[in-house]
Amino acid sequence: MTSPTTRLENLWVARTPLTDTTHSRRTPVDRIGRLVAWPLAVVLVLHRIFVLALNGSVTDDFTTVYSAVRRSLEGVPVYNEVYHHVDPHYLYNPGATLLLSPLGWLTEPDAARTAFIIVNAAAVIAALGMLTRMFGYSLRSLVWPVAVVAAFLTEAVRNTLIFSNINGLLLLALVAYLALLLRGRGWLAGLVIGLAILIKPQFAPLLFLPAVKLDWRTVLGGVTVPVVFNLVAWPLVPGASEYLTNLVPYLSEVRDYANSSLAGAAIYFGMPPLLENALWLLFAAVVGVGVIVLLRWRYTDPLLWATTTTGLLMTGVFFLSSLGQMYYSMMLFPMMFTVLQRTSVFHTWPAWLAAYLFLTPDSFHSWREPDLSRWMDFFHPTLGWATMLVVITTCAVVWWRAESVESSHDRLQADQRRRMAPATHP
Repeated sequence: MTSPTTRLENLWVARTPLTDTTHSRRTPVDRIGRLVAWPLAVVLVLHRIFVLALNGSVTDDFTTVYSAVRRSLEGVPVYNEVYHHVDPHYLYNPGATLLLSPLGWLTEPDAARTAFIIVNAAAVIAALGMLTRMFGYSLRSLVWPVAVVAAFLTEAVRNTLIFSNINGLLLLALVAYLALLLRGRGWLAGLVIGLAILIKPQFAPLLFLPAVKLDWRTVLGGVTVPVVFNLVAWPLVPGASEYLTNLVPYLSEVRDYANSSLAGAAIYFGMPPLLENALWLLFAAVVGVGVIVLLRWRYTDPLLWATTTTGLLMTGVFFLSSLGQMYYSMMLFPMMFTVLQRTSVFHTWPAWLAAYLFLTPDSFHSWREPDLSRWMDFFHPTLGWATMLVVITTCAVVWWRAESVESSHDRLQADQRRRMAPATHP
């Protein structure tokens, strides 16, 4: 009798992979390409850090976090802000506050902010290098510098550095999690994703990846880390109980500014609840179908499955949750690297249209159509995420149907060979 694990491993599994086996390789134009790409990458990185980021912006995520951890270290209640104002608010739980408290050890805010910006820029570059290796390319190939150039041209990386937030480190954590998960390093993968969930619970759906393969070490680690951090932090962080009384009610509200999620668009345009709910259910079904169909390649094509499913789940979170901000789209970089494989969502033009919409720093302001251009400025990432959800699920279904047709063709040919084979006589 086969075990439940064995039966699961043979349930809804594709016969063959969609992509080639990865191996360290380079491209024919690496030497010339590196001469072009690395200078561009270096100049772009330096410009983003020392010009755009250090100049700053009205939106300043770092000062909000830094002030909160300084309050924590000084014994002042952390969650004492006026939440009905639209100023950036400190939104992290007590466990995350404990984890981030080393930021407050630097008593000079400007020095702390500069260091934080540089660390996040380095984290993005390191994550892109890890992805280059994960997809089978040498760090001496053209892929890494081109990826750095492309990433630092996006709104996601630009505003992560300008607003001086933590998304660069979270991208590195996401890539490390995927790499560890694919290598079977369950406990380490659980630790990394647990830290990411502690900072931003939007990463919690990614526990689906190990859960569906019965990798309970990763799941246990991913759940235990945020729980333990919060249990330890609760008596240490001043005013921790106010997180539940002051901040959680604020987090449960859908804000109508700087919110590109479906819920944000609905409240901005005054969408009827019936229509909003219908759209939510429709796109939730799109995500569900895509996740289920992609499961076919969880064993035969684990890299494509893990990165594409991660992209689908994260895009679903951005679009369907109560808050979606455009720079979250950085977390879709792992899925975009599948363009280097034989089969990919990004071998279709609608995927690149969607990517433009949720990654472009372009402004759509037009004095000829002020209302339409303002709406496009606010909600072009919403359109991009919605398009991306449809594209991923459509591609997954097409791959499945093509596989079914190929299997039927193989069976037909086998039947024909059997019928044409000469009869054997005893």
